[in-house]
Amino acid sequence: MTLSDKKNDIHAKLMSHYPEDFEWWYYIILFVSFVLGLIYCYSSSLLPGYIMIAAIIVNFIMMIPTGVIVAVTNTIFVLGVPIDVLSSVILPGNPIGFLTLRAYTFSCQYQIIHVLISFKIAHYMKTFSVGSIYSPLLFGLLVGLVLPIISWFLWKKFPNIKWLAFIHFPMILVAASNVPPAPAGEYTTWFLVGFIFNLILYRYAHAWWEKYAYVFSAAMSCGVAICGFIIFITLQNNNIKFPEWWGTGGPTRDGCPLEIANYSGYVVTD
Repeated sequence: MTLSDKKNDIHAKLMSHYPEDFEWWYYIILFVSFVLGLIYCYSSSLLPGYIMIAAIIVNFIMMIPTGVIVAVTNTIFVLGVPIDVLSSVILPGNPIGFLTLRAYTFSCQYQIIHVLISFKIAHYMKTFSVGSIYSPLLFGLLVGLVLPIISWFLWKKFPNIKWLAFIHFPMILVAASNVPPAPAGEYTTWFLVGFIFNLILYRYAHAWWEKYAYVFSAAMSCGVAICGFIIFITLQNNNIKFPEWWGTGGPTRDGCPLEIANYSGYVVTD
């Protein structure tokens, strides 16, 4: 179904005012990726080319049923464990080949699902159409491309400024991309713990950091899981609400008065 088949879909009618992307662009990407994959497989002994072709066929077969499951249940479902078992049987004692086959199956299925999700979001929200309130987000692609180049250039230009070597814009931007769903209080906690362990202790107590930092990180992760279990069993299971004070409360429990505001900053009330 294309946008020209409007019928009673109001979203298709709205999107039909904008030109569709050329399908040949996707075909070119698929063809080039497929050829490069075959060249890699046949130029090395890690993964036979016919296995890669079989993996692509499996992806095409599973694309529709897994896509339907995601569309209906909003749960991402891909053949992870069955593919891993099959890969270990086909390629015993070949971990690199195993991971390569997994990339052509599990990872490809995962990417297919996310592309379909992005298309669906763009279709219903008119995310990147001309004049959309979300269209300025496209400039993020340019910003993400330019910022690492600028930081690298400054690091090369001023090698005596040591802290320039620690600027890692991909990590900064990836963390920032989680801001909308994550409570704001989490970022201050992450920053404080990271500052203490990865700067102060790393610099002034490096021997201790080298021995205990990663163990402590794992302990904190386990502690969060155990704490959540205890809170559910002892409090939520008995209809006891978590106490509220400054910095807590609200749907996301971060106490922000604008946490339920719309994109214009207005809190919609009944």
